[in-house]
Amino acid sequence: MKPTRILWNELIGFVFMIFAAFFGFKTGRLLIDFIKQPPANGMAPLVRLSIAAIPTLAAGWFSLTSFLRARKISRS
Repeated sequence: MKPTRILWNELIGFVFMIFAAFFGFKTGRLLIDFIKQPPANGMAPLVRLSIAAIPTLAAGWFSLTSFLRARKISRS
């Protein structure tokens, strides 16, 4: 049962890592566009960047904690 739980947590961590990379590329593109050109229409680009950063950080956090949980299970 223990190896199955470890593998499950590693698989979930990998899936969330893929999501974080996918969201991260879009967030990075929005950040580059925001830095290159000052916003002409108020705060809309900054809000868009902030909204894009939330799922990136969440998926990255879930990925990290899932890998750490798998490591904790393997050491016990």
